[in-house]
Amino acid sequence: MNRRGFLGTTVAFSAAMAAPMIVRADGHSRPKVVVVGGGAGGATAARYIARDSDGAVDVTLIEPSRAYYTCFFSNLYIGGFRDFDGLGHTYGNLATGGVNVVHDWAVAVDRDAKIVRLAGGESVPYDRLVLSPGIDFIEDSVPGWSLAAQNAMPHAYKAGSQTQLLKAQVEAMPEGGTFAMVAPPNPYRCPPGPYERVSMVAHLLRDINPTARILIADPKETFSKQALFEDGWQRHYSGMIERIGPDFGGGVVEVDPAAMTLSIDGAVENVDVCNVIPAMRAGSIVFQADLNDGNWAPVSAYDMSSRVDESIHILGDSAQQGAMPKSGFSANSQAKVAANAIVAALTDGRAFPARFSNTCWSLIDTDDGIKVGANYEASDEGIVSTGGFVSQLDETSEVRAETYRESLGWYDAITEDMLG
Repeated sequence: MNRRGFLGTTVAFSAAMAAPMIVRADGHSRPKVVVVGGGAGGATAARYIARDSDGAVDVTLIEPSRAYYTCFFSNLYIGGFRDFDGLGHTYGNLATGGVNVVHDWAVAVDRDAKIVRLAGGESVPYDRLVLSPGIDFIEDSVPGWSLAAQNAMPHAYKAGSQTQLLKAQVEAMPEGGTFAMVAPPNPYRCPPGPYERVSMVAHLLRDINPTARILIADPKETFSKQALFEDGWQRHYSGMIERIGPDFGGGVVEVDPAAMTLSIDGAVENVDVCNVIPAMRAGSIVFQADLNDGNWAPVSAYDMSSRVDESIHILGDSAQQGAMPKSGFSANSQAKVAANAIVAALTDGRAFPARFSNTCWSLIDTDDGIKVGANYEASDEGIVSTGGFVSQLDETSEVRAETYRESLGWYDAITEDMLG
């Protein structure tokens, strides 16, 4: 997918939203939208609401970090296909595009007063609130592991210093050492992500430590693009990777970060690097605002509004929305639907039927890219697929190389679409 193709639907969508009239909220000179979280969902929503309302809606983005490092493509940094700085992006273009960017932590939502409280002591009022806080980890989901152990056994599933740490640990492994991964249970951010990471670690080790071993303890029966990954591992990294699924104890795992051991169904392994990716849930502010049902936040597929509070929209990884996987592409797509609905509700703009799309690309080795994706629409039961696609096992090397190049074009397009 190239940049023009990715942005094409967005341009047409925006043109149809031109020149809205304002319906003023009580007490405000302009309707106010507050967006919490500056990732693929939040940044996209903030940018589109500001742009498509032509400045008629006051938009504030609350994000603690001054630079955003994409989780997507962070595995390619571990494999040596991307430099770390290439994952980083600033919020400067959002600010010049009319978004008030506030670098602080949103610590509470007062739904009755329609106020977001910040760690710095400020309170920000809203008419509509967008929450896109990503994922948090479920403590004790992997016995022996906690956030306090993340430097000994990194998760590297929120891009940034954890990604750099994991790569440094892999590079420092002794000759013939063992890299272990504890894979997460469903549902979790980026279903193919752990297995692309295994591919990238194998790519790196093949060059610098070819007798090293990779061990995956996996609680799931199957995983995304499994046949494609396993075929690629056999072709590129034969004998290096061993996956232990639930039938052989892969779901009965404990770790000891001090001793650097991994126990699988009672069998203890000494490991040199242990990448623990715990079970996940919605970001903590979803729970503080009492918008969750279990680990996730149920939403309407028609506009991504909370099923608990219609003035709050929840995007991306935290949303319990139906069939879409939790991914950056999904969050970006959901943000555009929510932005359209919000601008239409706060002005006399037109609300379009909700349409969604997602593609997840993965790199196995140099110029060996694979993908899976689908289009979606809204229903009363949630977001439902209207048709999908997946790479095939017998594709030529040129098709695989083109798939990888396609992913590079998508990366440039989505980061521009999010952040301007």
